[in-house]
Amino acid sequence: MTNSAEKLSIEQQEQLLATLQERFEKNMNRHVDFEWLTIQKKLEANTEKLWSLHRMEETGGEPDVVGYDETMGEFIFYDCSAESPSGRRSACYDLEALESRKKNKPEHNAMEFAAKMGIELLTEEQYRKLQKLGEFDKKTSSWVQTPAAIRKLGGALFCDRRYDTIFVYHNGAESYYAARGFRGSLRV
Repeated sequence: MTNSAEKLSIEQQEQLLATLQERFEKNMNRHVDFEWLTIQKKLEANTEKLWSLHRMEETGGEPDVVGYDETMGEFIFYDCSAESPSGRRSACYDLEALESRKKNKPEHNAMEFAAKMGIELLTEEQYRKLQKLGEFDKKTSSWVQTPAAIRKLGGALFCDRRYDTIFVYHNGAESYYAARGFRGSLRV
């Protein structure tokens, strides 16, 4: 969750909304049945979510609307950058993995980083849904939420797109690579 002190100025809010609107209008295939004005009103009523979207943008995620949950009345944003967000790479999976490394520790881990941003890592299912909206991670890979049974054994899952196919792989949760980051989701 975000800290209440982490608020955007009016100017930052306006700039972010303009960026989001421009991306929304350029990528209508991701949200055919939605209107920007409805989304903007929802965002303006939930300014704490603007901070999370700002962090997604600031770290290279290029967030965009990809769905709407009618039951909860929430718009769903995913990171839609062509490659795994550049400001979130070289991260191991979680804090336990980070603490287990004896040498060459990365600066951060994906799970904590996402939580501090107020977002969640994509699940494998969400990652596959994203890939139906375009071609993502053709040169990079992204950590995804890992089932507890796999994590308990020391592993973690990541995904990418190669050979026009979506692959799900495993690695030790403590591993990290310059080309692996994470993608997030946010509900507003």
